[in-house]
Amino acid sequence: MSDFISGLKFSDIILPLIIVFILVYGYIKKVNVIDSFIKGAISNLKTSVEIFPSVLLLMVSIGMFSSSGGIDLLTKLISPITSFLGFPDECIPLAILRPLSGSGALSMFDSILSENSPDGFAGRVASVLMGSTETTFYTLSVYYAACKIKPTKKIVFYCLFADLVGFIMSSLTVSIIYH
Repeated sequence: MSDFISGLKFSDIILPLIIVFILVYGYIKKVNVIDSFIKGAISNLKTSVEIFPSVLLLMVSIGMFSSSGGIDLLTKLISPITSFLGFPDECIPLAILRPLSGSGALSMFDSILSENSPDGFAGRVASVLMGSTETTFYTLSVYYAACKIKPTKKIVFYCLFADLVGFIMSSLTVSIIYH
């Protein structure tokens, strides 16, 4: 038993400790933790059903855009501008996908790191880009659907502008730090 305990890391016991803390805290505050959990789960399931159409539309649209060659066409169209700005061509598809899909961007990120060195310019730019930008349309569709409001054009513009700044700054930051 002592070998088992001595082999545990803090990361192995943090989740059970949180669960125990919640149960003890609920007992002290005289809250029925199980009923509260069930009510929360029901509420979250209702929210999931309400936002599902938006998420499905987004996923199908991204799949169609990728399969149709839209990303490749857009990459070729904006390549002269991005080359002028010092943004690596390998990262353009990632910059296009990142506001649309987290999983698509992660797959593209993986292929960039596989084809280029993670310590190379494109690998570093892709890493900074992944950490400094958001899946804008996914976030907007999920959160606005959950709140039952429509995003305004200004909000979409500002979010996309923030992504654009993140794309440009990812390349600029890597250039400044590593070159």
